[in-house]
Parts: sequence; C-alpha cells; structure tokens
Amino acid sequence: QEGHTIHETPEEAIEETERMLNVYADFCEQQLAMPVVKGRKTESDKFAGAEATYAIEALMHDGKALQAGTSHYFGDGFAKAFDITYTGRDNKLAHPFQTSWGVTTRLIGAVIMTHGDDNGLVLPPAVAPVQVVIVPIAQHKEGVLEKAEELRKALAEKFRVKLDSSDHAPGWKFAEYEMKGVPVRVEIGPKDIEKNQCVVVRRDTREKAFVSIDELVPFVENLMVTIHNDMYDRALKNTQEKTFTATTFDEFVDTAKNKPGFIKAMWCGDTACEEKIKEVTGGVKSRCIPFNEEHLSDVCVCCGKPAKHMVFWGKQY
Repeated sequence: QEGHTIHETPEEAIEETERMLNVYADFCEQQLAMPVVKGRKTESDKFAGAEATYAIEALMHDGKALQAGTSHYFGDGFAKAFDITYTGRDNKLAHPFQTSWGVTTRLIGAVIMTHGDDNGLVLPPAVAPVQVVIVPIAQHKEGVLEKAEELRKALAEKFRVKLDSSDHAPGWKFAEYEMKGVPVRVEIGPKDIEKNQCVVVRRDTREKAFVSIDELVPFVENLMVTIHNDMYDRALKNTQEKTFTATTFDEFVDTAKNKPGFIKAMWCGDTACEEKIKEVTGGVKSRCIPFNEEHLSDVCVCCGKPAKHMVFWGKQY
C-alpha cells in the first residue's frame, strides 16, 4: 500500500507526511497489536532525494528490528527535476511540495515474528481471516451439528466464523487451527449441550473457559478485546526487555554482541560514526531518531564529540 500527494506549501506536505506515519503506527498498534517506535531516519538512511524520511520501527521476538512503514517528505526537488507545476493563487506557475508513504507485505512477516510461537501463527483478532472456529465433538451424535450451526449463526453476526464439520478428529482440528492462528476456538459436544454450555479456548494463551451458550456472543466479544490487549502487552514487554542503553563505545559493542534488541545511544550526526558502528558490531545500524529523544549523555557513543541526537540502533531484517 502506498500513496503520493502534492501540496501548495512545505507545511502542508510535512503535516501530511507526519499524519500518514501516525496512521501506520496506529494500524500496527491498534490492529496488529504490535508496538512501534516513531522517528526520523538519519541522513544516510533516508530515501534518496527526500528531505526527510520518517519511519516506524518494530522489534521482533528474536531481537531484530523491522522497518514497519515509512513516510517521506520530498520538498519540491522532484517537482523541479520533472517540471511538475500548478497554477498558484497568484495565477503563476509554481512547483508543488511532495510526499510519499507506504507499508508492504513485510507487515505479514512482522505479525508472524512478533506473535507467532512454535505451534504456528498467533493472529491478532482484527486481521484474522477466521476469528472463531467451531469444532463439534462427537459430531456423529444426534443434535451436535445442529447446535454447532446455531452457534455459528449467532457468532457470525459479529465475527468471521468457520464451522469445521469435516471427518478429521477433533485433535487434528485443534492443531490445524492453532497452526493457522485462529484467535478463538469453540468446542461443543453432547455433554456440553446437556449443560447448555460450550468450551472456549484462546489461541494466544490456550486458556479454556466454560461458557453458557446464552452468553457466548458477548463473552467472545469481550474476549477479542482482551486477546488484542494481552498480545500488545506481551509484545511491548518484549520490546522493553530488549531495549538497552549504552553511553560508551565498549558498552555499545558488548551490548550489540550479547544482547539482541534495540540500543539507545547518543550520536554526533556524522555518517562516519554510523559506518564504524555497523562495521565493528557486524551490522548494527541506526534505526531512527525518535520523536521523543532522551538525553543519555553529552557525547557521541562512538567518537566522543558533542552529541546531536539520541538514536535507536539495532540489527534489522
């Protein structure tokens, strides 16, 4: 997904650039349950020809960073290069100010690497193709499939639901939908029907609950919110636990070698220091200058000269 816009003034273009970065950040956090760091790319890492590149950076559960989306402010450089003009309010031709922004299919990889486990996908409810799967138990017995279909119809008013009435054993189905990351599994069998209940299982934690059939829809509705929030909190905890601070070069190199994740450190603004850090650490790069910078020290972690910015550093996919 990408977009391109042109604007009358630099201020309008910059506002649009920042607005779209926030759209992407909100999507990652509110739909994908994936926390991100918002910031500006360094000069060496920005889009070629751009005046500024903004990015959202996410940390995967193995401690590697992923650039989850970017938004670029181009100024009027490309407009001048390609002679793109418009008639201004003064009736004279003028060059517009441009933006470009996008996210890619790497967000699919981000969801897998942020939330997945050894049994397969763990999908955030908002983007799961199937949000609830219903697995009938002893479906050959009278009334089981009929009751399962009643549950499907009730749940389908609010969720994307699948009823699996195939001939596979329940255990096979459980493993299948765990692998596919379906957020909620509902089990219904003869004994459950007798008790007017069903079994509800979360994919993310595998917690089970026995729920009255009459209360199933509101229960699942609340559960979806809980699952999203818990997934986000676990991902945020992972990011926080794998975010480190370094104020000396030796500390930085040691952290890069032994503690995968983000490293927060001060930087002088010189590309040569970026290159040295990348070379010495075997690939640690600047990820972004966060919008909310912390003052960790007065000097660059690499060269010791006066620092201009605090930077998030890390190895990337």
